[in-house]
Amino acid sequence: MRRRVRPHRTPRNVNPDPRHPHHPRTASQKDVHVIKPDLTLIVPEDLGTVHFVGIGGSGMSGIARLFLAAGHTVTGSDSRDSDNVQALRDLGATIAIGHDAANVGDADSLVVTGALWQDNPEYVLATERGLPVLHRSQALAWLIRSHRLVSVAGAHGKTTSTGMIVTGLLGLGQDPSFVNGGVIESLGVSAGSGADDLFVVEADESDGSFLLYNTGVALITNVDPDHLDHYGSLEAFEAAFVEFARNADEFVVVSSDDPGAVHVTRQLTDKRIITFGEADGATARVHSIGTSGPVSFTVSWDGVDYSATLRIPGRHNAINAAGAFAVLVGLGFEPAATLEAISAFGGTERRFELHGTVRGVSVYDDYAHHPTEVAAALSAARTVVGSGRIIAVHQPHLYSRTRLFAQEFADTLEKYADETIVLAVYGAREDPEPGVTGALVSERFQNPDHVAYIPEWQDAADYLGTIARDGDFVVTLGCGDVYRIVPQLLESLAEESAAGARG
Repeated sequence: MRRRVRPHRTPRNVNPDPRHPHHPRTASQKDVHVIKPDLTLIVPEDLGTVHFVGIGGSGMSGIARLFLAAGHTVTGSDSRDSDNVQALRDLGATIAIGHDAANVGDADSLVVTGALWQDNPEYVLATERGLPVLHRSQALAWLIRSHRLVSVAGAHGKTTSTGMIVTGLLGLGQDPSFVNGGVIESLGVSAGSGADDLFVVEADESDGSFLLYNTGVALITNVDPDHLDHYGSLEAFEAAFVEFARNADEFVVVSSDDPGAVHVTRQLTDKRIITFGEADGATARVHSIGTSGPVSFTVSWDGVDYSATLRIPGRHNAINAAGAFAVLVGLGFEPAATLEAISAFGGTERRFELHGTVRGVSVYDDYAHHPTEVAAALSAARTVVGSGRIIAVHQPHLYSRTRLFAQEFADTLEKYADETIVLAVYGAREDPEPGVTGALVSERFQNPDHVAYIPEWQDAADYLGTIARDGDFVVTLGCGDVYRIVPQLLESLAEESAAGARG
């Protein structure tokens, strides 16, 4: 294929901020690490004015919204302005753009994410002052400590499952509070404060912080190996999920299909267990799944079949819906009404989200960053693309994950996509590893004719413009900042169309 590259253009993804994942860290910076929050910290009874560092992120902005709703004074900072930042300003938060020690002001406590570096000036000042520095999950656990909590955990599917539970509760006439890892499409927010005692939270297992919550009902979507950079071994990863389930006061809903989840279930001998999935013995058994368009399926519960069609595609979403169904029916809601309410779920931001169509080529974005998630996202795309092709634009996330799963990513992308573009690794909280680049994935394709490793975004966008054709779906994949390449992809598609018209 012809590859057109615009000469002498600075790639648009380059960021001069040395904390930005695309920026190479210098030798003098190698001893600077991301913050490892002290999850044993005893949180003060009164947090006073709370300052959020990185307040614009989907998770942080949702928690900040809840603090504002609870009457707290909230300040914050972020590297750039955004809709999330403006929405929080409209609710009363004071937010600065850029990171500077002066932003801390008279704050009494600091909330951070695990992606923050130790030399962040706001973090440095807070530690010098002796202010409580809370990981965002600690702040959330403190805020919701008196609620009846539904905690959703799993290596994949938890954002969608959380959104389905919230949508279901609202459709059943309830008014829950919630915080999700992504914006719920029908609500336009990732968090909300309701009048009911029930609180639904996406519980993050990546750093063990999901063990902080006083969980009443635990939903485990799967225990697929991930985050081994934190846990060190599969055994430790599974052990954390066992502890998470044992901490649930009321009952546990857990996948009947995922091997890791089944292994966890076998270790829960003194809990009320509800299983969901396609396995014959599942309490909420899914069958008759139809994937031509929006997914349809039937759930068997207590000897009765209940059928539904979702607004979103993908076999995996039928399974996610069954997990949400099991949670709500386990809480006492009527099965038929529950499934009807869940079926109104319209998706979440960055989960197979359409951003535009140019000359018949549709560009979607998805958060998938693990081989299992990539397979699910591209399988869902396949059910609705018709005769078109699927072109994956894959941004590897973390050097450790890329090194550990390079072959699995290659196998998955080659199986489920017709063409693949691999971008540079998004390092996030990790420093670069020698020899670990996106080429580790592209070089493992059996047929190299269907993959291109193009680390610079504009080059990748230009290449896409030459290979995409009417009816194709382009799907950007990754939990880093790959969604920011979407405007470049759409622009290159338009420019290639204009060039063709002139020719």
